[in-house]
Order: sequence, then structure tokens, then C-alpha cells
Amino acid sequence: MRAQVAAWRAAGERVVLVPTMGALHAGHLALVAEARREGRAVVSIFVNPTQFGPSEDFSRYPRDVEADLARLAEAGADAAWTPEVVTMYPPGFATRIEVAGLTDGLCGAFRPGHFSGVATVVTKLLNQVRPDVALFGEKDFQQLQVIRRAVADLDMGIEIRGVPTIREADGLALSSRNRYLTPEERSAAPRLHAVLAAVAAAARNGAETAEACASGIAELEAAGFRVQYLAVCDAGTLEPVARVAGPARVLAAAYLGRTRLIDNLPV
Repeated sequence: MRAQVAAWRAAGERVVLVPTMGALHAGHLALVAEARREGRAVVSIFVNPTQFGPSEDFSRYPRDVEADLARLAEAGADAAWTPEVVTMYPPGFATRIEVAGLTDGLCGAFRPGHFSGVATVVTKLLNQVRPDVALFGEKDFQQLQVIRRAVADLDMGIEIRGVPTIREADGLALSSRNRYLTPEERSAAPRLHAVLAAVAAAARNGAETAEACASGIAELEAAGFRVQYLAVCDAGTLEPVARVAGPARVLAAAYLGRTRLIDNLPV
């Protein structure tokens, strides 16, 4: 991988990495298209065990590398990096990346150790591929901010860029986990985006965020969701805000049946 990247760079080309856990969908392919517009598109596929908790879905997370590679070939990706677990975490591996502050709330409060696993594996992928740019979908907005902080703090010199969330026509954010939804759950799932849009509009118009979020949670629970959080936060620090006075984000995580959905919108 490094030899290929070195050859491209010697030829004056830029290298853009799209890190994924596979089970590729149109959202991932939009990242590939963005990468191709800028340089050589490298896509990593690795289901990272260290970012899953003991009761989470690592064992059943969808995996189909051959289908993923076919999609990448059709999309025009230049290379795929598909390391094995033993490559990423060889015997004796003992290092973890911890990002303080940004990981305390939101998903971090419900998934202990998750963002340490994310920061560690992304740091490794960036060091293995050594791209000029790495692209991440904004659906995982907290993850995006954590990675930006880790890359800046460690002086890695790689641009981390967020790409707007790709959605179904009814507003549901594309996710590899959407395939877990039953037909009835899939019908209800777009309510999450609709509620986020309503909370964002209320916050933008000066409403108290606690009141707007409480109303949104009630609406989601009435639709069958089990809400973990719904919050309006500063877009940079991810600290909750009482009223919006600058760039902010409304973020939510909720279970629909056995499937955990996350989404967010800018305010």
C-alpha cells in the first residue's frame, strides 16, 4: 500500500483515503466519487473490533468483501486496503488513542471505549496509507470531530474533511445497519430525520433547546423509538447549548427495535 501511494505521489498525484467498515452503500460511493475528483481514491475496509462494546453487534455486523470490491471497481476506486485483524492488532499490541472532552457526551456516554477504538484504528489507517486527505461522512458527526482533533493533536498533517450525509428519498440517512430494520421499522425510521429537522428549525428561530429536544423525544417515543439522546450542541466543541448563538448541530441516537440509528443536522 505504501509503495503504491509513494509511486502516485512521486508522479505528482494526491491520494485520498475513504475509511470504511465495508457493507458499502451509496453513501460510501459518494465519498469515493468525491475522492476521485481530487486524486487517487483509496478505500479501506476493516470491521474494527476495538470500537464495539461487549453487547454490541460486532459478530453480526454485515460483511461481504467481494461484493464491496465489485462496487469499488465499478465506482472507479484506485485501490482497496483490506487488512486482517492480526495486521491491525498483532500480538503484543498495547497502544490506544484517547481523545478527551469530545468523547464525553452523546454516543461516548453510551458506548464506553468506542471512540478510543475509532481514534486508534483511524490513526493506524492514516499511518499505513499516508494520504493527503481523508474523507468521512457527516452522519457520524461526533466521530468526525474526534478524528479531526486526534489528527491535529498528533501533528499528522492530513486534511480531514466531512462530506454531507447521503439520504434516502424519505430522509433516512444511509447506513450499513439499515438492513437490520424490519419492514415496519423501516417505515417508521424516517421520523428521526423529520424530528431533527423540526428541532433544528426551532433552535434556529431562537427556541430554548431543552424544550425543543423534549418535544422531539416525546414524538420519537410515540413513534416507537427508544431514545438515547437528542441534543443541540456547539458544532465545534459538542457541548450542549441552551440557545443557538453560532454554528450548532442537533444530534440524536435512538433504537428502533434492535437497530441503533444515529443522525444529525446543522443549525
